[in-house]
Amino acid sequence: MEDLFREKPSSFNARLHKGRIEILQVNVGKLCNLACVHCHVEAGPAKMRENMDQKTAEAVIRFLDRFKIKTLDITGGAPEMNPRFRFLVTEARKRNVHVIDRCNLTVLFLEGQENLAEFLASNQVELIASLPCYLRENVDKQRGKGTFDESIEALKLLNCLGYGEKDSGLVLNLVYNPVGPHLPPCQAELEKDYKERLSRDFGIIFNQLYAITNMPITRYEKYLRALNQYDSYIELLNQSFNPVTLEGLMCKNTLSIGWDGRIYDCDFNQALDMEMRNGKPFTIFDLNLKNLEGTEILTGNHCFGCTAGAGSSCQGALQ
Repeated sequence: MEDLFREKPSSFNARLHKGRIEILQVNVGKLCNLACVHCHVEAGPAKMRENMDQKTAEAVIRFLDRFKIKTLDITGGAPEMNPRFRFLVTEARKRNVHVIDRCNLTVLFLEGQENLAEFLASNQVELIASLPCYLRENVDKQRGKGTFDESIEALKLLNCLGYGEKDSGLVLNLVYNPVGPHLPPCQAELEKDYKERLSRDFGIIFNQLYAITNMPITRYEKYLRALNQYDSYIELLNQSFNPVTLEGLMCKNTLSIGWDGRIYDCDFNQALDMEMRNGKPFTIFDLNLKNLEGTEILTGNHCFGCTAGAGSSCQGALQ
């Protein structure tokens, strides 16, 4: 596979194939209390209709049962705003499935979510929480005024419940996204900086930091084009291609489920409506997982976002 890229490629044409599916990543919808400029699913407060219903949520649980998948990764939007979120968590935990919640932190203080933190802790849900910087100015610029202060208060609340403490069983990981059109710095060094600053300034602890590259699609593409930075960012991703990252790409062991039950190779393909199909779209209602292993993954030039520099996945850098 690496022979395809002895030189810097001008287009992403690697032939990638599905391996054994280990993670079911479910996007329960686009409803969110924030509207971040880097959000590749274009989530926001007005996205009321694009949200998973009970029938589809039940199909997700049947899927977990049928194929014995051990990790359910729930994302959005703000996934906790979907009424089916707690159903998915409790049913998955009954089956001893590890649950990940991709949380924006501020959702903990919304009306109706007063006991959300306790619910997450009682179900030992792993939290992957977005905090794009440890500086107020940068976070508020990317996610909206006041977001930083609310995020810090949410982290303090989670720490009080035991999140981030060693051997507590309550895992709290943070996510860094670059504010501007550049690649993330070294993840290990940045994690050290985060831990020092958050501990010193606020007494906050967490487990790991994931550095994730911003994907130049949908809302972030529009943002870059408005600043006349899209072409230079695409060139940066292209010229930073690292063939070593190909083996660790999340699309190989992850299946992405849309709010309406359609199936994708990854969350980014979902945002671009690049659905898996064989004459007609695959859905959570009729998919035979055994037929997926070895199937070719749909790729495009946006895949340079996952293969640039140290690589990028939903679990952070690949190297």
